[in-house]
Amino acid sequence: MNVSARPKITTWDYVTGSARLVRMTNLVIVALTQYLTRILLIGPRHEWKSIVADPHMFVLSLSTVCIAAAGYIINDYFDVKIDIVNKPEKVVVGRYLKRRWAIGAHQVLNVVGAVLGLVVSPYIFVINVFSITLLWFYSERYKRLPFIGNFIVSLLTGLTLLILTVHYPANRHLVFIYAVFSFFISLIREVVKDMEDIRGDEAHGCRTLPIIWGIRRTKTFLYSVIITFVLTLFVMARALQNNLLALLFLLLLIPIALLVLRLYQADTRRDFREISSLCKIIMLLGLITMIWA
Repeated sequence: MNVSARPKITTWDYVTGSARLVRMTNLVIVALTQYLTRILLIGPRHEWKSIVADPHMFVLSLSTVCIAAAGYIINDYFDVKIDIVNKPEKVVVGRYLKRRWAIGAHQVLNVVGAVLGLVVSPYIFVINVFSITLLWFYSERYKRLPFIGNFIVSLLTGLTLLILTVHYPANRHLVFIYAVFSFFISLIREVVKDMEDIRGDEAHGCRTLPIIWGIRRTKTFLYSVIITFVLTLFVMARALQNNLLALLFLLLLIPIALLVLRLYQADTRRDFREISSLCKIIMLLGLITMIWA
């Protein structure tokens, strides 16, 4: 496949391709997660209408979405050759969108995201600039190295919740628990995705954990991450003396146990793709527990 050979595309192709490039569904999930965290964890819940109408919350969330969209664009910009092997049907840069337009959109979104953060708080501006810098180096370099790329993505995932506590400090300990939850489940999913994409990554010189360790040792590493994940959640819930939260996390052990079983059985690219989807479901279930937290 030659992505430089650009067939004539329709306006609809351009629109759908651009939506895929910025992972529109993921951006909606990011915004909804921030609003749910603001309403259900930070509160007060009975003032949800004023929270939804809060201009500072809207600007903060929009800044996060802009930076996330820019991160998706620059990731695809650097990963065109790898994506041709791993997921050729999803390649956008070079097919629907010229590379120079992609890098331009990335820069504009980053500037908008940083400025919007400054409107809310200088501290949020600093965090946004830090996130922009990390996303660039992740896409340009660290994604191809063992573990550090996985760690960066997971850290930024947790940060999408923690950043709310900069401007809305109430119940920050509870928000921190869910940020840790997001960090760990994202870390597990990122390593699983590396196992799914091992063929294309290896062909282009990447040094991810499955490539340098092999699938079996990477699975063993994930088992240790999952154990640490579960223990950390219960320790933090007990530290807050929140027995209900501990019970909710206990119920989450059911899908987590299924994750471990599927990971043990996994052998093919399709298996790892299904585990990645299961991680998304566990993250969704975790968000649902916010209702009772």
